[in-house]
Amino acid sequence: ERRLVTMDGTAVELTVKEYELLLLFVSHPGRVLSRRFILDRVWGHEFYDENNVEVYVRYLRRKLGDSERQLIETVRGVGYRLRG
Repeated sequence: ERRLVTMDGTAVELTVKEYELLLLFVSHPGRVLSRRFILDRVWGHEFYDENNVEVYVRYLRRKLGDSERQLIETVRGVGYRLRG
């Protein structure tokens, strides 16, 4: 409801799409989500540019400080997974 995201007690400001992407990952922990699945859920069926997924995953990783933790794992040739 509040759309508040924190990492280690610090608020993280996310755009609407970044928030929706994070919410999708959190709703499917440990499950590999294909780029097409992510596009359909976050951007809608009329959007077909899978590069958008890569770009927004990169934005989200940067904002979450994910370079060390590797919370969002790339599954080559398939998509992405939120690690437990």
